Amino acid sequence: MKKLILLCMVFVFSNTFFAQTATEKKAKAKTEKAKADKKKKAKETKAKAKKEEVKAKKEVKEKAPKTKKDGSPDKRFKEPAKGSVKLKKDGTVDKRYKAKENNASAMGQKKSAEGKAKAAANKAEAKTKKVIRERVSTEKAPRTPDKVTGNYNGKKVYTGPRGGRYYINSNGNKTYISDDK
Repeated sequence: MKKLILLCMVFVFSNTFFAQTATEKKAKAKTEKAKADKKKKAKETKAKAKKEEVKAKKEVKEKAPKTKKDGSPDKRFKEPAKGSVKLKKDGTVDKRYKAKENNASAMGQKKSAEGKAKAAANKAEAKTKKVIRERVSTEKAPRTPDKVTGNYNGKKVYTGPRGGRYYINSNGNKTYISDDK
């Protein structure tokens, strides 16, 4: 009789255990489906973005000047207007053309009044940029000397701003001390 009651109890507990597993499986399936949906949406948005990017590149390429493989302009196609910007294959501005124009003007070749004005403006702009760079480089945070925190083999131990410990060796270089010493 005791065995029969024990067997019934095991049966009852095993059923409740498996019933919980079934609900867990349903919940897990729902979360997996939600994840799959998210991934699918992400792929779709990436595909749309990629299509738009390809379309934009194609438009830029159509507007770009036609050139031969060596980079020289192809005479079969019309040269772009004088004020237009020359682009690379990827659609970015090709800075080589601007450099060539500046070199030609620097070599003393024919300069129009407009070219001279541009050159003067570029020089003035370069000077202001240089002054700004100098200001930026001198306006760094004030350097604080490292603190002396002890001795190591008869030398002063310094602690840097980020917590590194070191001493100055006989060559005048910093030698860092590991934390286990």
